[in-house]
Amino acid sequence: MGKGFFQVPTAVNEPIKNYAPGTSERTEVLEQYKKYFEGQVDVPLYIGDKEIQTGNKKPMSPPHDHKHIVGHYHIAEKKHVSEAIDNCLKAKSSWAALNWEQRAAIFLKAADLIAGPYRAKINAATMIAQSKTIHQAEIDAACEFIDFLRFNVEFMSQIYEEQPESAEGIWNRVEYRPLEGFVYAITPFNFTAIAGNLPASAALMGNVVVWKPSDSQIFSAKVIVDVFKEAGVPDGVINVVYGDPVMITETVLSSPDFAGIHFTGSTHVFKSLWKQIGNNIEIYKTYPRIVGETGGKDFILAHPTAKPQQVATAITRGAFEFQGQKCSAASRVYLPKSTSEEILELVKKDLKSINSPGSPEDMTNFITAVIHEGSFDKLERYIQQAKKDESAQIVAGGGCDKSKGYFIEPTVIVTSDPHYTTMETELFGPVVTVYVYDDKDWEKTLNLVDTTSEYALTGAVLATDRYAIDQATKALENCAGNFYINDKPTGAVVGQQPFGGARASGTNDKAGSAQNLLRWVSPRLIKETFVTPEDYRYPFLG
Repeated sequence: MGKGFFQVPTAVNEPIKNYAPGTSERTEVLEQYKKYFEGQVDVPLYIGDKEIQTGNKKPMSPPHDHKHIVGHYHIAEKKHVSEAIDNCLKAKSSWAALNWEQRAAIFLKAADLIAGPYRAKINAATMIAQSKTIHQAEIDAACEFIDFLRFNVEFMSQIYEEQPESAEGIWNRVEYRPLEGFVYAITPFNFTAIAGNLPASAALMGNVVVWKPSDSQIFSAKVIVDVFKEAGVPDGVINVVYGDPVMITETVLSSPDFAGIHFTGSTHVFKSLWKQIGNNIEIYKTYPRIVGETGGKDFILAHPTAKPQQVATAITRGAFEFQGQKCSAASRVYLPKSTSEEILELVKKDLKSINSPGSPEDMTNFITAVIHEGSFDKLERYIQQAKKDESAQIVAGGGCDKSKGYFIEPTVIVTSDPHYTTMETELFGPVVTVYVYDDKDWEKTLNLVDTTSEYALTGAVLATDRYAIDQATKALENCAGNFYINDKPTGAVVGQQPFGGARASGTNDKAGSAQNLLRWVSPRLIKETFVTPEDYRYPFLG
């Protein structure tokens, strides 16, 4: 604990810049965007104190201009993954022994670097790599990432402060040790903040990490590495590898020193990882921590008393911001028959006011591209099938074009079948499916919402009738880890709405809260007795 009981700076949420025309932040980020777009970056592996260029490289291209190359990244071989593990273990003792306030200072500095000199860089990189509008990049890569770093430091201090009671002549205390071994962080393409937080949260608590970013996010992941290096994260604490996910994962999970996985990605992959860990359980020195946030089939449910304009706005924002590529994005909607036509007309009016999908460099665009060709092709198949099926009707959008970028128009499908495939299948794109229910079937619809999906990540109910809100809150208790009343089901804020879901949506370990950090420590209780007994006999023996 060093030489004092230190109070960390009070965490507050980073203010969101608006990037309105004429603002300095707009000019700065567009200049940085152009610099990155016209440049060529070569991204190495980061292992220990080395930046390794393997020579086996893959190109990086913006989803909205997929024929344009902005750089390359190097692919790891099995030996590099083993080297990353070795460097973790070499760095572990020094990093774990470092006073907690020193670790805190590193990540607080990282937050300030992102808030200041790296803000335009990390936002521009996210706009290019993940085709996010400046608003989506700002709330993710800048603000949410900053919030994770600052609030996690505050949560860490709160955890360390939590201590047991002591009786007379006894002092009880708890050490929150890092896990014995190393942590494996697997991060997704869709949130730069998640990509940074998954390795950083484990490292903050004294752990060492092997980090594998998504292939589709490496361009912005490099900025995260640059920030961590400048902030002072020691060599070997966070080692970064890219390449074949099967080979990397098998190498990591076959190490006896594997101590935990911090994962965000698909449900299928997470279940596979869980099986692999279970099959290898005999080789590990300790039971690994398994923390995962996976998919969602998130809902909006409107009660007959909901205000149509509010429901329409929740649909447009909840389903189509960042092209629906949020695990929390609304993808199934339940509308009452009495107001459904009005709500759908309002949604169509919103969509008519939105430009055709284009580059995020054009800041009049609300919609840009989906992440890659595989995603585009999958979404196009579902849209084309909906055009053929009698039980489905496309009432807005439906256009697809990948000649320059992977552009899918915001698409609204109305179905007469509450179990139509796009009501149940996670699509991860700008496609939302609507089912219209009879007003008298409100209670049946609650059960329908609860039982339709294997997922349980986010959901929203809109109503002005408080009894209906209470009824929905109780009936839908288990089908959304983050439940929203009179709002869209997206946009959780660190420190305000801890995020995570259950069922097939993950382990619900609530990123953005102390609950998540507790998964990366192994408490040790120390009991010290000041006057040690010298006679085994108790008074009852006489």
